Amino acid sequence: QVQLAESGGGLVQPGGSLRLSCVFSGDTFGRYAMGWFRQTPGKAREFVASISRGGTVTHYADSKKGRFKISSDNAKNTVYLQMNNLTPEDTAVYYCAADWTVSGATPTTGYDYWGQGTQVTVSS
Repeated sequence: QVQLAESGGGLVQPGGSLRLSCVFSGDTFGRYAMGWFRQTPGKAREFVASISRGGTVTHYADSKKGRFKISSDNAKNTVYLQMNNLTPEDTAVYYCAADWTVSGATPTTGYDYWGQGTQVTVSS
């Protein structure tokens, strides 16, 4: 059974940075594309970024390009989300997700497994 464990959330001031981590276990990491999503109360879960199997291709929601960077470390079975120049509008619970899919795919929906989420709060 695949398990995903996010960490790295917390309170940060506007303009600051955070790096979220997600550790994958329970299967072969290299078979899965990985994604980051976020959700605020009363709103639907929102796609942030995804990375293909092997970390060769990335895809971002338009509004996240330039400020967010997704990366992966196959040796550590971990995917990261580096977030820079954060604003209060980035406040949300951030979720990691895994999708067993073809090489090169960077899905925005249809993920198979989800983590529990990590809270990010941007406030002065």
